[in-house]
Amino acid sequence: MNRGSQMDMMGRRALLAGFLATGALALPGCATMGRPSPTALIESLLMYSSQRAFARLTQPDGFWDSQVARINMPVLFGRPGSAAQKVFRSAAFKQKLQHELNRIAEDGARAAAPVVYDAVRTISVTDALALLRGGDTAATTFLRRSMGSGLVNAMIPELDRVMRIAEDPILSIAITALTGVDVADAAHALALEADNAIWYEIGAQEAEIRANPETTNDTALIAALKLGKSL
Repeated sequence: MNRGSQMDMMGRRALLAGFLATGALALPGCATMGRPSPTALIESLLMYSSQRAFARLTQPDGFWDSQVARINMPVLFGRPGSAAQKVFRSAAFKQKLQHELNRIAEDGARAAAPVVYDAVRTISVTDALALLRGGDTAATTFLRRSMGSGLVNAMIPELDRVMRIAEDPILSIAITALTGVDVADAAHALALEADNAIWYEIGAQEAEIRANPETTNDTALIAALKLGKSL
């Protein structure tokens, strides 16, 4: 990189840093506008990403049809045992069970959504510049780490409730075939898988917004992401 390019990049970094520090940015053709705080920009990015993710996952077959969020068979259902081996020998049975678990996960996502939204609204960001300049899923990764097992804990009661009232014969056969396993165990296992799937979908939505920020119609976020991308 030549000296001119280095100076140009340093100038852009200073501009973004100043934008984040002062909350103002002069846009082409516009007067200087009051801007959201750095944390508010990250909050906006995460809110758009999570809302789009949950809108998709809570649709019929939302998990099943997702390229990143389809849930595989939980490890719990791979436990050895004579009865289980006989039941799970059928590929058709396993596919039906997997589909049913993905369908039930939609209810878990509905329970998880408000928990994520609350976490986004109260998020504490120490380095917004790093997140804006980060990789495709930098903000999602940050939020997931800050929430820990929050989504799993939010989903378990709802998944347990739905499994008990569903009276689905495929699920009942699968649980009965596993020694020492009950509905509560199955709900916990599915919550762990759904947790991963939800974060994968939120991350995918964040990556899409970073690639096409104009889809948000959020002038401040568009400016910040485009400027951050050039650094």
